[in-house]
Amino acid sequence: MLTFVVTSLLYVCGFVFLYGVIRLAVRHALEDVEMRRVQAERAEEMAVSRDRAMLERHGFLTND
Repeated sequence: MLTFVVTSLLYVCGFVFLYGVIRLAVRHALEDVEMRRVQAERAEEMAVSRDRAMLERHGFLTND
């Protein structure tokens, strides 16, 4: 009987531990996704400003 109780307790504690680990992993993954989205947005803005500055300096490339 004691073996059954100890086994059940360890089984439940194992699931609680796994749940915590999975929640932590998902939270970190979502933070990474958000950080990469912001970085991609910033890179796109920088590329647009670089293109605009290049076209201002070299207006003959616009075929206008």
